[in-house]
Amino acid sequence: MFEHFTTPEEIFSFKLGAALTMENDTLAMLAELEATTSRPELKQSFSAHAEETRGQIENLRRCFALLGEEIVEAPSPTTKGLAKEATASVKKTDPSIVDAVLLAGALETEHYEVAVYEVLVTNAHARGAGDVAALLQQNLDQELAALDKVKANAERISTDGIAYTPAAP
Repeated sequence: MFEHFTTPEEIFSFKLGAALTMENDTLAMLAELEATTSRPELKQSFSAHAEETRGQIENLRRCFALLGEEIVEAPSPTTKGLAKEATASVKKTDPSIVDAVLLAGALETEHYEVAVYEVLVTNAHARGAGDVAALLQQNLDQELAALDKVKANAERISTDGIAYTPAAP
């Protein structure tokens, strides 16, 4: 759809579509993280974030509707690269310490998502689309909270010991 941008609105719409792709990629990544970890608390955390991500996807779809635009997903090569890097790292890592790799990938992804939403919120305000900015701010706030949770989990397992051995039944 966008071969060459001629207006700031086209750039914004393209970035909004890339954010939609980003969140769909993140949803797939969260399912993989949940399936890979052995720690029940991380499974629960990844599952809860997946549910939030579904809501963020809906918010992005609502943004398109509020703007009166067709939903068009644009490429998000960064999230594809982050997922590919995480998959490669997991394959190289002993299962007893894989959670450290999972959380590192989750941290990197959250930082990227925060940056994307900061740009979108700024540009929605500049466009005079306050209702769109409010939805994007909700997503940004959730991403900032998710970043804090991932950091806390990473700090906890680093302090407690990265290696994980499930308790005997």
